[in-house]
Amino acid sequence: MSYWSKNRNFIISFISWILTIFIAFSSVSWMTPILGQERPTAPIMLEGKTLFYVSESGQYTAQQRAREANNHLEKIVAESESPISVEIDTDQEVPVITINDRYFLSVTYNDAPIGKSLQGQALAWKNALEIAIRKSEYERTPQYYIKAIVIAIAIIFLAVILSWKLGKIWQRWLKPLSTTKTDPNPLTSTTSNQPLTANTGESSFNFQLVGLLVLLTIIRGLIWIVALGYISRLFPQTRQWSDFLLEILQVSLITDVFPLGNQKYSVLDFFILVGLLAAVVTLTRMVSRVLKSKLLSATGLNRAVQDTTALIVNYALIFLGTIVVLQVWGLDLSSLTVFASVLGVGIGLGLQGIAKEFVSGLVLIFERPIQVGDFVEVDQLMGTVERISVRSTEIRTLDQISVILPNSRFLESEVINWSHSSPISRLKIPVGVAYGSNLEAVRRVLIDTAKNHRDILSMPSPQVFFSEFGDSSLNFNLLVWISKPYKQFQIKSDLYFKIDTQFRQEGIEIPFPQRDVHFRSSDLPSQSLSPELINSLTTLSNRLAMWLETNSNHHTVQDKNNEIQSKKTTKKES
Repeated sequence: MSYWSKNRNFIISFISWILTIFIAFSSVSWMTPILGQERPTAPIMLEGKTLFYVSESGQYTAQQRAREANNHLEKIVAESESPISVEIDTDQEVPVITINDRYFLSVTYNDAPIGKSLQGQALAWKNALEIAIRKSEYERTPQYYIKAIVIAIAIIFLAVILSWKLGKIWQRWLKPLSTTKTDPNPLTSTTSNQPLTANTGESSFNFQLVGLLVLLTIIRGLIWIVALGYISRLFPQTRQWSDFLLEILQVSLITDVFPLGNQKYSVLDFFILVGLLAAVVTLTRMVSRVLKSKLLSATGLNRAVQDTTALIVNYALIFLGTIVVLQVWGLDLSSLTVFASVLGVGIGLGLQGIAKEFVSGLVLIFERPIQVGDFVEVDQLMGTVERISVRSTEIRTLDQISVILPNSRFLESEVINWSHSSPISRLKIPVGVAYGSNLEAVRRVLIDTAKNHRDILSMPSPQVFFSEFGDSSLNFNLLVWISKPYKQFQIKSDLYFKIDTQFRQEGIEIPFPQRDVHFRSSDLPSQSLSPELINSLTTLSNRLAMWLETNSNHHTVQDKNNEIQSKKTTKKES
């Protein structure tokens, strides 16, 4: 499995190129007879099978001659019951082919190729007609229909087998290449020296995998098209319909129907253009990949510079290749002036957001305030920069989640780049101890704890500052320097665990917030109270005293009665 993992990109690229070349050659070989005709000709056909081609003669075009001959031939074959005879009449100025002693076709000088006599051409056409007529008569017999049905069933079965095999190839060999072995514990361990990052070649691999899936789907479709086309050629009734559809398809592909500038282009021309542009994109990807993996990696440049250089080369080659392809294709670029003007207006009005992100991406690529591999914080989002494109930037957060941010966010808001000029950064760990603690012991515990942590740098050395006398604690700040900003939360957690353990061993108390509340009473001067208020307070006080006394006497009498009743009950029981 490791072998497939190491060589999967090469295997997929090789298979993709083989399938692309196969489809291209198949298309070219199919269209060559149409494109390679030097002069106008028309086919003589019998029940959908082309026998030979005739040319124009005098005032008759090739299509007129072929149409009249084909109608005459079909009528003779359909109405004649006796064996059909084909003869050559040489008594005329040019040889004349007759069928059942009736005129069929004249062989003219335009019909004979260079170096061949009219008699030889007439004899060749006669032989072709006799063979086609005998075959047509045989194809109308029951024996042939049984044979054709058996062949059709066999072809359908073979197409099903081939399609199923291609599906099995995809499911068994190619689809597993899209899955990669992952660590069962995806989080970064404390002993790791690098952050957990995504596979840089995953996007290009997925692109190749999708392209390969499309090609396999096309191959499976071509298998069924070829099978159904061959079956339609077996029966005379369906052969004419298949030829008619094929002729319509060929004419629709090669007819110039799309005006562009001073020229017109056909559907086939646009297919060729799309194929050339796809080839340009594929070649540029290969060149940029080789440039990055072979040349730039040997220069010793960091990852950000390599990615930026490869990206610029990729877009530059695509731009230049597109211009060259358009010129080779025959398009006059001066005819695109109006289109470019309209595109500019569209970018200025309807595509403001895309243009904004595109310009922001160019600023990020050339100015390089952030680079691939930097640990950044933007809008309360922290993570490692994985990819910078002309439209968006991908950030891998500490939760191993990929976040796609527009490039304008990095230019319009504040961005904290922990790795901009140097990955070394300082952490501040606030600590509070109770009043009366041994401050020298506190200082020693904090310094020793920081020095014993493997992710804290020894230079600059850790420092402890006495910040303030708090409301309920003495507050200190422990300052440490780290070279892995993406591990700052883990480092803080480790330090707090160790500090708490050391404080308990040293008897240093970490206080909780306390508040002391003092009430002060004072005698109010009697002059400040009115006589009415004084009388009311006196009356209220006297009544309260009387109620308390009455309530106390009532409880005393009740207690005595209960005691007497208890004694009587005791005597009765004894």
